[in-house]
Amino acid sequence: MSHNLLRRPAVESRTGLSRSTIYDWMNKGMFPKPVKLGTRLVAWRENDIETWMNAQGEVEEVQP
Repeated sequence: MSHNLLRRPAVESRTGLSRSTIYDWMNKGMFPKPVKLGTRLVAWRENDIETWMNAQGEVEEVQP
């Protein structure tokens, strides 16, 4: 299990999502929430992002 933390630019790069989409989907419960590291500092667990990406691939494969 990976315990690495990813900052937003790395999350954007891996997912192909923009900053606004990430935060919009987080508010809608459609994207993992980050871990708060400081007053204005957050990061996402790499494992949470990988799990989310794998789930997105499974959804796309099911649809015709």
